[in-house]
Amino acid sequence: MRLPGLSGLDLQRELVRTEAPIPIIFITGHGDIPMSVRAIKEGAVEFLAKPFRDQDLLDAIQHALEIDRAARQERSMVAEVRRRYESLTKREREVMKLVVSGLLNKQIAGELGSSEVTVKMHRGQVMRKMKAQSLVQLVRMAEKIGITSEAAPPTNEN
Repeated sequence: MRLPGLSGLDLQRELVRTEAPIPIIFITGHGDIPMSVRAIKEGAVEFLAKPFRDQDLLDAIQHALEIDRAARQERSMVAEVRRRYESLTKREREVMKLVVSGLLNKQIAGELGSSEVTVKMHRGQVMRKMKAQSLVQLVRMAEKIGITSEAAPPTNEN
């Protein structure tokens, strides 16, 4: 809590602001309950007050590693889904957005001013390129990358 310059809480806030995805364990001899509550609310894995048992620190480190592993896997999966999404053509993105919003092929065709057969073709391409085995899986992928019926996510092309 009493680092030279920034406090531990200030450093944590800065790391969160810059989206530095590392788990944080606070160790302090000068902490209090409001500090610990604030640290945990802002994402700290643990807040250890000195003196503490060695096992408490080891447990906190193990927990932090588990959290970090899961977060890395999630970021990797989201990046892969985003890469797949960016491989879609503009029309396939439009179709995907309408499909995940719950419209039927006929409704999508009306919305886009194309034929139902063309929509089926684009929908098939979307499923193939996104590697989705079902509509439910496609909807989950869309949620992961922020596609809603309101707006599609930004791409590297924009």
